[in-house]
Amino acid sequence: MNQLMFQQHHKLWVILPAAGSGSRFSKTELKQYQMIQEQTVLEHTVSRLNQLPLAGYVLAIGAQDDVAKTLPLSRLDKAHFCLGGAERVNSVLNALEYLSEIASEEDWVLVHDVARPCVSQSSLIDLVNTAIQTDQAAILGIPVRDTLKRVVKSHDIETTVDRSTLWQAQTPQMAKLGTLKRAIQQALADGVTITDEASALEHIDEPVQVVQGRSDNIKITYPDDLELAKLILAAQR
Repeated sequence: MNQLMFQQHHKLWVILPAAGSGSRFSKTELKQYQMIQEQTVLEHTVSRLNQLPLAGYVLAIGAQDDVAKTLPLSRLDKAHFCLGGAERVNSVLNALEYLSEIASEEDWVLVHDVARPCVSQSSLIDLVNTAIQTDQAAILGIPVRDTLKRVVKSHDIETTVDRSTLWQAQTPQMAKLGTLKRAIQQALADGVTITDEASALEHIDEPVQVVQGRSDNIKITYPDDLELAKLILAAQR
């Protein structure tokens, strides 16, 4: 699929949880405000997502964040801000509750890592088309390529893990607003560890499809990831 099979009665919203400390990247600097090609990582990410016909996007930011609202983000007229939470899942839930005041429970929501500025337009289109055409939640992912080892204490290998059915989850992850909010609320109430939106949906037995993405949709987690993102964005241009 290289064209968006989008109907006007489907509204698309994006949530960007951006309240985390990013301590693996730096103890003092937030990765979303690092510069690439004279723009912050956040600006690149928002620009990519605005290639879709969004009704709007919500940034869930920290209480002390005095940068996000000052940036010249693309389609600033569609930008919304809410307070983030202690963990990613709390930020997403806060943003869903914010959206519930201005959007329909049947609207589609894409949750995307703010530190994934390299997501391609073709991947975004494939994801949206799949979710809308099947009326099911969907996420981007790629098959695991490398041999996986289960490692125990002292870095000793316990066994080799069968990778034939394993996929590496990416974002965006897309679902109906009402369904995703209910899934997260239920998972939190049940004390389930939520690492991404799909894990909350899985908890309430909501089917989630994996749409094959691309390996260049990297997440900036460590400082050397920033250098790789710079190379990827330069090559994509």
